[in-house]
Amino acid sequence: MSVELRGMRIRDGFRALGRRRWVVVGLQLAAVAVLLGALAYAFRDAWEEAQPRLRHADPVELGIALAITAAYYLLFTIAWQRILRAWGIRIPYFLALQAEMASILAKYIPGTVWIPAARVAALRRAGIRDTALILASVILEAGLSAVAGVVIFFAALAAIGVEDAPILPLLAFTAVCVVGLHPRVFSPLARRVLKPFGASDFPPLPWRTLLGVMGFYGCTWLVGGAAVFFLLRSVGGDPEWTDIPYLGGVSAVAAIVAVLSIVTPSGLGVREASMYGLLVAIVPDGVALGATILNRLTITIVEAALLAVGAFAWKKRPDYTSVDPPAPQEE
Repeated sequence: MSVELRGMRIRDGFRALGRRRWVVVGLQLAAVAVLLGALAYAFRDAWEEAQPRLRHADPVELGIALAITAAYYLLFTIAWQRILRAWGIRIPYFLALQAEMASILAKYIPGTVWIPAARVAALRRAGIRDTALILASVILEAGLSAVAGVVIFFAALAAIGVEDAPILPLLAFTAVCVVGLHPRVFSPLARRVLKPFGASDFPPLPWRTLLGVMGFYGCTWLVGGAAVFFLLRSVGGDPEWTDIPYLGGVSAVAAIVAVLSIVTPSGLGVREASMYGLLVAIVPDGVALGATILNRLTITIVEAALLAVGAFAWKKRPDYTSVDPPAPQEE
């Protein structure tokens, strides 16, 4: 089958999905309703303990968690900028922040197509129209971040000795990511998959860039773990400072599950179930459930606030530089 024919079939598939988008939306909303109902029933005992903890949550600890969560997203955006810069696209920080937050919030809209579409649309408004390259950078960002998070999680498991963790599924997922992210695999695969969007070439990124970005993502997960640490404290938990790497790994695993769950918008319910199941290994049920609920509220509030900040700052600083993506040089 020719590349052109495959491209036409992919485009036809997207058009067919678009014509049936309300079916997809309905299925997702139904899945969310069923899942949340099942979770409410399963966690009814923990909810009785979590309710008073949530009502009397410490505002100082909660405020610290909000600030750290904001720092996590602000740092996360830098890594995506670095990926784009390695492919020759240089954008201002606040434009990158606006695009990043728009795509993250788009996860709440039923229909997974809105997630990459929001980021593409944000950059198109600034005159950057290389859709295939933007999509490839989003895939690379997700893969490198996921691998870094799993590494942090496994290292923390070995340090604190938590049992019954989903080790085998995570190992399988990580192996697939590592193979897929290898420059000799990622570049031709992305070129083939993104051909309908105008992909022509994706020069392999230097190993120094890939490992540097992945190491940076590992640091951001530790920041995310610190945010969960203070969320636990805000509802009366007493985690140890040494638990922060584990909490960062928990955040990473929950985020991975949310991304893989294409049925529920933003992994609503699925992410919370995963996070709760891992938190109860180190804190009581009520504390784990309270922190899990606050985590969803916290990340949503911060994402919306940073989207507004990025949009406002971008309007105040409209200059940007767009460079055709050259083959990256070995560093």
